[in-house]
Amino acid sequence: MRMICLALLAFAEAVALRDAAVASPVQHVLVQMPLLVLAGVVAAWNLKAPRSWAVPLLLAALTTFLFWMLPRNVDWALSPAGEAAKYITLPLLLGVPLRLSWPWLGPILRGFLKANALSMLGVLGFLYTHAPVRICNSYLVSAQQDLGFAFLYLAAALACLWAIPVLFGHPRRLRWAAPDTPNAELEVK
Repeated sequence: MRMICLALLAFAEAVALRDAAVASPVQHVLVQMPLLVLAGVVAAWNLKAPRSWAVPLLLAALTTFLFWMLPRNVDWALSPAGEAAKYITLPLLLGVPLRLSWPWLGPILRGFLKANALSMLGVLGFLYTHAPVRICNSYLVSAQQDLGFAFLYLAAALACLWAIPVLFGHPRRLRWAAPDTPNAELEVK
């Protein structure tokens, strides 16, 4: 019940950001759309899918993600029909399938997806900052450049975040022993 409430809260926050999404592509693409995906992920948090569904669910999630990354579709998402499609597809066709398929993905596929996400953010950042014309017709060139820099900052932040477990170990695998025990030192599973 708590996860459903959190999902509804994320969805309501995304809907409340409607005017901000119209005014700024950064808030549209990097705040509102991720909140909708988060609503789907949190709603499906306690659900389990069979292993045989992992690939179709992942393909559905990736297809939806690629659809909404196209600048033309970002423009379309500001129209009434596009807005309704955005509110339905991002939680249900991206967030829920991604959450249900993620536990079945191996570490190599997860790393591949993360590396592709970083490279895609870098390419989009370069595209939005260096394009001589407006890519999204609904926003100004200056706002488009702000979105490009935000993509680059996000790529750098995610690269640092995803490198921490590689460099220092996964935090869930680290366990501290009680201070009064003879072997009160860091234990690694």
